[in-house]
Amino acid sequence: MVIQQVKLFKTIESELPEMEKTINRWIHKNKVKVLSISGNIASHGGAGGPMSSFSSSDILVVVMYEREIEAA
Repeated sequence: MVIQQVKLFKTIESELPEMEKTINRWIHKNKVKVLSISGNIASHGGAGGPMSSFSSSDILVVVMYEREIEAA
């Protein structure tokens, strides 16, 4: 039996390359069929602190996928 599920990944803007690796490893390891990937960026709007003129934004990636389960 095939079911659809959702997996959420969250990071900050400055760590995007590592997040991409994490998502790709997860897909490969779990052998899922990805149906869609979408994302959202939430700006913090303002300085990140006294030593920074920019703040990192939160990134949320939603992966919708199918996976096989054993019928009960």
